[in-house]
Amino acid sequence: MVRGARRPGPVTLAELEAKALAYLDRFDSTASNLRAVLVRHATRAQSEGKGPPAQVLAQIDALVQRYSSSGLVDDSRYAYSLARGLRERGLSRVSILGRLGARGVASEVAERALEQVDADAGEDPSDNPELDAARALVRRRRLGPLRPPAERAARRERDLAVLARAGFSYSVARAALEAEEREEA
Repeated sequence: MVRGARRPGPVTLAELEAKALAYLDRFDSTASNLRAVLVRHATRAQSEGKGPPAQVLAQIDALVQRYSSSGLVDDSRYAYSLARGLRERGLSRVSILGRLGARGVASEVAERALEQVDADAGEDPSDNPELDAARALVRRRRLGPLRPPAERAARRERDLAVLARAGFSYSVARAALEAEEREEA
């Protein structure tokens, strides 16, 4: 038998567990993503090319539930980790919540994770996490005062548009560019 080739027949619980543990060994995941990975595996394993039978889907659901209850799969931990990385890269609240939602994180869990990230990052209660994220994007993309002096005035509207497309409000975008100008001076 060729390495990686499976024998014909239905997917067993042992195969599903092995696939889930191998996946979780490499990646942190949400419960819905792990379920999707296992359903794809079971679908590919079916010889007739149809979706997995109901009993296999029930096994997948039970396996995902077991891993969630044991803490091996934790949507809150995943959401916090991803939100922290995205916030450090300079993404807006809207963008982060959208990405977490696309990854299968419930909106309440995503909101709590982002609030926790912002609370952990700000020592001063007057800090504005959105402004900090916008400033990080300005630095990363070398916008506004980080452009060559000859291009700054001509590119100001484009820089504001970059920040707007990233999900920042006009006031936050303007404040981020102005804050970087003050630091540059």
